[in-house]
Amino acid sequence: MPLQISETDLGGAASHYTTEGLPAARRRAYWREALSNTFGSVDMKVPDEVEHGLIRTSLVGSLQAVTVEGDPHRAQRTRRLIAGSNNDEYVVVKVLSRGAVRVEQDARDACLSAGQLFVYDMSRPVQLTVPERFRTKSLALPRRALGLSESDLQRLTATPLGDRSPLGRLVTPFLSHLVDTAGTYQPQTGESVARHAVDLIQTLVEEHLGFDLQEAPNAARMTLLRIQAHIGEHLTDRELTPEVIARHHNMSVRSLHKLFELEGLTVSRWIQQRRLEQCRRALSAGQTRGRTIAAIAHHWGFASAAHFSRSFKAAYGMSPVAWRNAALHTPDGSGGSDGSVPAAALPVSPGRGQAPWTGRERMPAPA
Repeated sequence: MPLQISETDLGGAASHYTTEGLPAARRRAYWREALSNTFGSVDMKVPDEVEHGLIRTSLVGSLQAVTVEGDPHRAQRTRRLIAGSNNDEYVVVKVLSRGAVRVEQDARDACLSAGQLFVYDMSRPVQLTVPERFRTKSLALPRRALGLSESDLQRLTATPLGDRSPLGRLVTPFLSHLVDTAGTYQPQTGESVARHAVDLIQTLVEEHLGFDLQEAPNAARMTLLRIQAHIGEHLTDRELTPEVIARHHNMSVRSLHKLFELEGLTVSRWIQQRRLEQCRRALSAGQTRGRTIAAIAHHWGFASAAHFSRSFKAAYGMSPVAWRNAALHTPDGSGGSDGSVPAAALPVSPGRGQAPWTGRERMPAPA
């Protein structure tokens, strides 16, 4: 089976399997082997006829990012297969972007739908059943990276994570976008992004397990992430002030500002940047063309249209009107899927003090 390897401009390697162009008679064997090669020591059951299959893998720092899309299948990892493998020291954090999946591990059986995130452990038997065409985006990371005891790790698997949590709704689209852009970062940036990704996953996991995050060694960073998630849930509230946020989290305003020194920004400036991001996405979306720019700005918490216009131009290098016009003149009239304006605009980063991850400006809005 041919394995297509493409070298990126940054010197990293990415593997790419696809059934496109293969004769129908060869697709099943090719796809089964591609899945087995990617996930290692897994018994794959695929249908007799395979119509479509695609796998992309690449590195972001020391993490392996994998995108898989294709037809129904079942993957089973047994004790016998684990004993003969060399990848049992990893966990897989998986976002289901399309379709459905049933995951069975540690005496739990969960059925998940598109938009949900879950974890499974490569050191213990696991079975995934995918009944329909699907797309998943995964990060593989060492089990020790989560800093969990064996018993806590076993409480974590085969269950949806963060689907009812503001933090989960922040983490899931971030991880999805990180997998999409893995392999495009300079080495130093990639390592930094990977570290922040692990921090986010660890915080979400500890929230799910009910840990007291205030007592964690990196309590300041974790508390900051929780507050940022809360802000993201209330961006449309024009009364969202440092005083209101501090009161909600039972801390002083001074302590709140101290936390945001980790970002190199004031609380108000961080809120403004997040609101500008949401306005940018709205202006790039074809379905909002019937709304005025002032209405969009007002919805996302800007009291003054003039102030919004000045802030937007300072952040992105062009006026909101010019941005919307550029977006609506892309071939499909809807702008980029991530709120960007391809070829028609040159967006400028809002400056120092972005959220803890690199590439935030390209991150799609939560579903």
